[in-house]
Amino acid sequence: MTRTLSARGRRTVTALRLAAQGIARPAGDDPVEVVRSLLAVQAQDYLGALWSVGLRTRGATERSVEDAHRAGGIVRSWPMRGTLHFVAAEDLPWMLSLTGERIARSAAGRHRRLGLEPGDFARAADIARDRLAGGARADRVELLAALRDGGVATDGERGIHLLGNLAHRGVVVLTGRTEFALLAEQLRDARPREPDETLDELALRYFHGHGPATVRDLAWWTGLSLGTVRPAVDRVRDRLDVLEIDGVTHYLRPGLEAERPGVQLLPGFDEYLLGYTDRSAALSAEHADAVVPGGNGLFLPTVVVRGEIVGLWRRTRGRRGAQLELDPFTPLSATVERAAQAAARRYERFVQGA
Repeated sequence: MTRTLSARGRRTVTALRLAAQGIARPAGDDPVEVVRSLLAVQAQDYLGALWSVGLRTRGATERSVEDAHRAGGIVRSWPMRGTLHFVAAEDLPWMLSLTGERIARSAAGRHRRLGLEPGDFARAADIARDRLAGGARADRVELLAALRDGGVATDGERGIHLLGNLAHRGVVVLTGRTEFALLAEQLRDARPREPDETLDELALRYFHGHGPATVRDLAWWTGLSLGTVRPAVDRVRDRLDVLEIDGVTHYLRPGLEAERPGVQLLPGFDEYLLGYTDRSAALSAEHADAVVPGGNGLFLPTVVVRGEIVGLWRRTRGRRGAQLELDPFTPLSATVERAAQAAARRYERFVQGA
């Protein structure tokens, strides 16, 4: 349910979110630390996700973020909503303990139609563990070939559902753009946790990294029901600040203060927009179709000024090399234009490793 916030309410929410998410000022020096601070970073657009982490990390380059991913400190999987996310490796098992069964149930009907049976998934897990043992890596094509060689048919959509099931069960993760590894071999802390403890940590860390946000935002973001997350919020609310904005209860980390908002160039699918079910604080309804053309689920890279999405940007290649083009919804002031160009130079340094 979307509630209309006043102009003052919108600016309060966006200013605090820019601070909480490490956008107004980088959240840390280490990409793993930054991902951990957000709990999860949407990552179906691989290069865009590297920038989502990089813009929140002091001194980061595209290579340094990707190196952290390849080293296994950051892994990529489908912990929530059937969508790829970057997650710190040690956080993925307990997150999947909350969401994996729900994801599996939602896929059960499709599995039956594809003729996939429990024995197929068990055999696929055994093959994956053998193929990836000892720190080995295999890309999607290689891992599917190993399944076929082991007697598990991967024709049609069976292959992608087999790999998805391996990920949802915590057998494999992505540690590169297409490279799979065993999750167990990436873990530093895999201590057992009680269900209430995991739910409490989920709620606490979501609001620390995304707040101010609502209980409905938390439920949508995790793919869990309101009835599941509400008790956890009740248990941890004494460790959170509570902010009433236009009659709506928001939760956030204690002592959070707004930073100077500035001008940012965010990738498509960034948590600043995708981390909430109600995105109206940052994106006005009149510009929603420009950011998500035709409502097709493809979120384009955005220009953010003082917390508000005011346009789009893209990186193109031509005779003079790579160029960043800004496409504002309305003309930018000279001051904002200069700040946007500075943000563009920062992105170029990130990509080029300078």
